[in-house]
Amino acid sequence: MKTRRIGKTKLEVTEISFGAAALGGLYRACPREVAMDTLQAAWDSGIRYFDVAPWYGLGLAERRVGDFLRDQPDGSYVLSTKVGRLLRPVPTGTVPDYSYVDPLSFDADYDYSYDGIMRSVEFSYARLGLNRIDILYVHDIGVYTHGAAKNAVYQKQLLDSGIKALEELRSSGAISAFGLGVNEVPVCLDVMRNADLDCILMAGRYTLLDRSAVAELLPLCRQKGTSLVVGGVFNSGILATGPVPGSHFDYMPADDEVLAKVGAMEAIAKRHGVPLAAPALQFPLREPVVASVLIGTAKPSSLTRNMEIVEPRLADEIYAEFEPYTLVAPPLGAEAVRV
Repeated sequence: MKTRRIGKTKLEVTEISFGAAALGGLYRACPREVAMDTLQAAWDSGIRYFDVAPWYGLGLAERRVGDFLRDQPDGSYVLSTKVGRLLRPVPTGTVPDYSYVDPLSFDADYDYSYDGIMRSVEFSYARLGLNRIDILYVHDIGVYTHGAAKNAVYQKQLLDSGIKALEELRSSGAISAFGLGVNEVPVCLDVMRNADLDCILMAGRYTLLDRSAVAELLPLCRQKGTSLVVGGVFNSGILATGPVPGSHFDYMPADDEVLAKVGAMEAIAKRHGVPLAAPALQFPLREPVVASVLIGTAKPSSLTRNMEIVEPRLADEIYAEFEPYTLVAPPLGAEAVRV
């Protein structure tokens, strides 16, 4: 599989990467053997960049990814995990419902400070059972997750001391790159004005449907040499399923406007003889600032099916037909909701 460089670093990642949230039981249980089979399917398909986080299954996904990668040759893969949440043990059966099924018995506290980031890295080493992490993403900083008031506190933590921790880890060689792992554009612009990021894992805001990153974030990334890793290319599933009953966009049931737009996109794809998922998966890779497209699943069959539509690459001309049906995410409200 082709690789692309992360920012100005020497780090190369495969154009398609694997996101491990589902291996932590996101929305449905994921037995260990299925998780291992899915990771093996990703490896067999040529994927060599794996992304995980303490949040996914409250440590469960890190354990599983580490168990798999531990058997692979040194230097044969790239691994990213995230900082910003510290896990603490809680009594069995008292884990809050964060949409993970059968997570480990931990809860999470937000901490974007120097000490919080350094502690998070040490904890991740232990859960992974690995001695190397290539990329660290600051996870879910921003109004989208925290609301305006709380995010002001957390963003100050990050800019006052958290960035220093990441810079020290990079300069020491402990990591090769760092950035943000978020679902919104505004916080990226805010942080990039105060820090040099190697990469941003942006979920759902540079897709065939949602072009929120186009106006400001893409030009700033080009200017500063910051790469994008694009997650959420199916926008919570609707670009894979089409506008079927119960389809979701941006983690919520799709409204009539979104259903109509996706219906029009699906018709275009059918005219070209491809499933809508194919242009959705391939679209971000047309942008040079994009280093990788992240796909996540807990089913080997789904992984294989997605990899079958990565190639052959569709002609550039098809994408112009989708342009009239794109959208930009509405502004964020003060309470971590879109308005």
